[in-house]
Amino acid sequence: MATTTEYEALPALERAEPRTGTLVMKFGGTSVADPGKLKDVARRLVDARAAGNRVVAVLSAMGDTTDDLVRLAYEVSPQPKPRELDMLISVGERISCALAAMAIHDLGAEAISLTGSQAGIVTDTVHGRAKIVDVRARRIHEALDQDRIVLVAGFQGVSTDLDITTLGRGGSDTTAVALAAALGAEVCEIYTDVEGVFTADPRLVPEARKLHAVSYEEMLELAASGAKVLQVRSVEVARNHNVKLHVRSTFSQEDGTWVREEDERMLEKALISGVTHTFEETLYRVEGTTPAQLFAALAEAGVNVDTIVQTGPEIVFSAPADDRVAAAGVLDGLGVEWSARDDLGKVSVIGAGMKSHPGVAAKAFETLAGVGIEPAVVTASPIKIACHLRSDEVDKAVAALHRAFELDAPEAERQHA
Repeated sequence: MATTTEYEALPALERAEPRTGTLVMKFGGTSVADPGKLKDVARRLVDARAAGNRVVAVLSAMGDTTDDLVRLAYEVSPQPKPRELDMLISVGERISCALAAMAIHDLGAEAISLTGSQAGIVTDTVHGRAKIVDVRARRIHEALDQDRIVLVAGFQGVSTDLDITTLGRGGSDTTAVALAAALGAEVCEIYTDVEGVFTADPRLVPEARKLHAVSYEEMLELAASGAKVLQVRSVEVARNHNVKLHVRSTFSQEDGTWVREEDERMLEKALISGVTHTFEETLYRVEGTTPAQLFAALAEAGVNVDTIVQTGPEIVFSAPADDRVAAAGVLDGLGVEWSARDDLGKVSVIGAGMKSHPGVAAKAFETLAGVGIEPAVVTASPIKIACHLRSDEVDKAVAALHRAFELDAPEAERQHA
């Protein structure tokens, strides 16, 4: 039994010396979905500046703008060139920033909107899923020194070949954390439409509780295992550069969830941090190749491999359902024997406390057996137990595990501020 979670390479950034009062605030698409919400965000930024902070805001595109632009591209061309697609879909974030700057000016404050390239976000040359390789923040520093609020278009940068690039889904999170590291910000606040990170999806488990704090390692596993609050790559950058994250609601003044270095008080409060799920994850069984050949080919095709198990000649791995066509193309191209199951989801129990507490796996399996669920594949890491099971069993498994580990209790919140 073995598992790996494939994370992306980290930006080669130097963390700047901490600058007292520098605050990076990122707002997602739902937070800026319409003019009224954009004005609310502008007020929040002006208030943060009035409180004495040097404020940098990273904005996503409004609502479904990016999806609309992608759809438009495919109406024009069945196979849009990646370079031109990046040129097109990068405009959504620029619109948000320009409109927010107008709203801030109307509130009597000074602001400047910058594209990713103007802000000094330098990436590699891969269109659609570029990685940040450097942040040259001179223009941001100059604007901050002039007491301006700086608005940076998320999700984008300029490549070393001087082309506009985009960072892939969730890339605005990565933009914000990379800027926080480069600017030496005290904290990076991630504003979204939920109040923080919960012990489970509240839509499945109404009793789920908001966590006060999770470690970087736990958040990486939560994000990779189905929690949609943060993008995996952004958490990696935060961990690597020790950037504290605060995930909170745009529509509330309440504290959210802190993501930071592991704290013994976290483990004293609750053994498990959460139960996550995905309803669709394709599981492949492959024979007739080596792991090196197989996973190199999958990586080249952009397939996001999650679970990997090998106990003999057969290799078992999972990948998102969205990657089914690409994965099938790779496997057919390799000429291997393979099969796939498309009727599976995944439920994961995650918590740093399980490293020093035996019996967590036994309790998880006993709980699933008690509700008549037998996982198809089980994998584990020091802080995660993941079970692939039928998609129609996911809801029941999440609810049962959440109860079994008492994640509906007040202690699960890890309140220790």
